[in-house]
Amino acid sequence: MGSDPLSSIIQLFGQLYAFIVVLRFLLQIAKADYYNPICQAVVKITSAPLMPLQKITPRPANIDLSPLLLAFLVHLATWFLILLFKGANVGGYIGPILVLSAVSVLDTILTIYFYAVIGSVIISWVAPGSYHPGPQLITQLTEPVFNLARKVVPSLGGLDLSPILIFIVISIAQSQLKSLTGMVL
Repeated sequence: MGSDPLSSIIQLFGQLYAFIVVLRFLLQIAKADYYNPICQAVVKITSAPLMPLQKITPRPANIDLSPLLLAFLVHLATWFLILLFKGANVGGYIGPILVLSAVSVLDTILTIYFYAVIGSVIISWVAPGSYHPGPQLITQLTEPVFNLARKVVPSLGGLDLSPILIFIVISIAQSQLKSLTGMVL
């Protein structure tokens, strides 16, 4: 949105915090080990702003959607701050910013899974069955997605092609999100 340093800093911190909040949602969906030190750090970083949202956000199928709402609000606040610092009329950009914030949350989910699948593939080559909290968390996060992909593309005698299918789906979804963003802006 901007090339000035202040806009870049605001955007960096906004995206970083939204990334952590979306990661909390994905870890919850994947039923990752709550006592993993990385999970504990994510929960501590996000618990204070999530508490009020958890009281008002519905829980379909016992899934806490408040992290997605918080990530949306963080992206929304980030774009509003950037526009305010640029001196733009914020009122004229409300519709596009709402769409852009929602698209940014979806793009963050896809980006997390993209890099988690890459990490999982590398871990399966280098340190399969590692007891370190990082690889365990990546495995717990990606295994449900791999299981869905394996239903479509079965393994070929020990060769698992599910990461390729996941990369293709993520690539197509992200290109559609970018075209949607281009239409809004």
